Amino acid sequence: MMIKKLAVFFICMVCPFALQAGQGDPISLETMIIDVPTAETFDRYQASFLTRAYDHGALMESIDFGVFPRINIGVSVAAHELLGSSDDVRVLDPDFQVKWKVFDGNLYLPAIAIGYDGRRYGYGYDEHRNFTDSDDFLDDRKGGYITMSREIIFPGLNATAGINLSDWEELYWFTGMYYTLADKVSFLAEWDNIRNVRDSRLNLGARFYLHPSLALDGAVRRVGRGTESERILQIRYVTNF
Repeated sequence: MMIKKLAVFFICMVCPFALQAGQGDPISLETMIIDVPTAETFDRYQASFLTRAYDHGALMESIDFGVFPRINIGVSVAAHELLGSSDDVRVLDPDFQVKWKVFDGNLYLPAIAIGYDGRRYGYGYDEHRNFTDSDDFLDDRKGGYITMSREIIFPGLNATAGINLSDWEELYWFTGMYYTLADKVSFLAEWDNIRNVRDSRLNLGARFYLHPSLALDGAVRRVGRGTESERILQIRYVTNF
């Protein structure tokens, strides 16, 4: 069974190379800041492949498709302790995500989208936030959410805010901003999981546009949380299908 799971994960990792992006295929829509969803969606017939390397040698592949105008669906799968020399590699259960942009926004109102994000991070933590032999996650699913986005103050500065119902039980807030400089780099900041200070997360990072269809992110999650803080590296590739 483990061999089958590893095979599925391997296919998810290599399938982006089976598709070819033309020189003009741009990453024109910022659908996520780091963990916070914006109101933007990928165009119809676009596919996005996002690979994230993060805490404890984990690697996650997220694949999203623009299946209808304004509607994206996707699936994510992660392998825990895949990077490094650990013998305890575990392929985690797949999660899914979906987003529907219900309003484009105008001069006075922001763009609005609703969706669901099942991705979880920080596998192997106990109820005291200690990394141990556990099947629990440090960060729960975002779950169902509504998000609003628009450009503010001056060109290139974009803000997002919204609410989410984590695991359909707890209501949280999130907000974030990013500023794009000369279409070469974006500076990212977000405050996620806002309900109380202890559970909230401050994430900071930068996005580098290596190609019109390829972007590299470096970020720190849970800034100021000591051993809970983590560095992540992720790369996103967008093409047509």
